[in-house]
Amino acid sequence: MNDHEQQQPAPLHGKVLEALARAERKVFTRPAPKSAKAQVKFLLTRTKESAKDLAERLGTSRRTVERYRAGKLKTPQKRLQAALVEETESEWQPQVRAQARERASTSSGMSVEVTAYFGFTCTGSSDDGRERQITTDISPFYVKQILALQDAGATEEDLHPIVA
Repeated sequence: MNDHEQQQPAPLHGKVLEALARAERKVFTRPAPKSAKAQVKFLLTRTKESAKDLAERLGTSRRTVERYRAGKLKTPQKRLQAALVEETESEWQPQVRAQARERASTSSGMSVEVTAYFGFTCTGSSDDGRERQITTDISPFYVKQILALQDAGATEEDLHPIVA
């Protein structure tokens, strides 16, 4: 068997949950804070000004959080920057996010786009396999199930049968 004859498994790790998070970020009406100082200030408002709680969420020390709030530190390390972005985007505009989720689960539904590989085993002809984009709409009934599972902490394996 050559490379074209072997069916390549689709990568399943995190694709559905990542796509749902990307879709939620697209409905934001204002951009999320970009600088580390602005992100820390925003997250502190969400944790009721508790630097200790925020430090636990970010996996850093309380003193580091206070330095970013004061503006003494400007450029976080990669791990902390990723944590700041993730936490900020997860807390940003919860009402807008809830409205978009409600709209998708009641009236508009959702669209799913996947890349698939179609082909035959004949080599050297126009029948060689090709990648194709497949787009399909998901009804609000299934969107409601997907979003409920996501809220309940479902894994990728739990979401795949419903999305499929």
